[in-house]
Amino acid sequence: MTGADEGMPSAHPGGSAQDVDWAVLRERAVAMLDRAYAPYSGFPVGVAGLVDDGRIVAGCNVENAAYGVGLCAECGMVSDLVAGGGGLLRAVACVGRHGIPLMPCGRCRQLLWEHGGPECLLATPQGVLPMREILPQAFGPQDLDADRRREDTR
Repeated sequence: MTGADEGMPSAHPGGSAQDVDWAVLRERAVAMLDRAYAPYSGFPVGVAGLVDDGRIVAGCNVENAAYGVGLCAECGMVSDLVAGGGGLLRAVACVGRHGIPLMPCGRCRQLLWEHGGPECLLATPQGVLPMREILPQAFGPQDLDADRRREDTR
């Protein structure tokens, strides 16, 4: 890492939860709480993720008067990831108003699976867990590829 990366979590692939500076991720997630737009629920959420190239991506929830079209914080983080050049999420911390870890909703677990894979680590209320334990038997791009291959052989 360069001097510009000081204070950023380590990001070597295949690392463990101990290789991630969870305090830095949590601080960034907490900082995102101030940017959340949550006038309807009053429940701001912030999230930060470590990318395999060392970047930290972040997001916050953005509500809408048409409640069902609000965006979870993880949606914003994944948009930040993709807009910043992509990559693979290695570790994610999602927090509520008091900085306490929150479990992502089902839609967001799917986003984390697709952009982090089974080994992406998530700080949960029960400790750090890999996505393969949070979303067992997950549906992902490989399932779509397998379905296309089946169609091609017919």
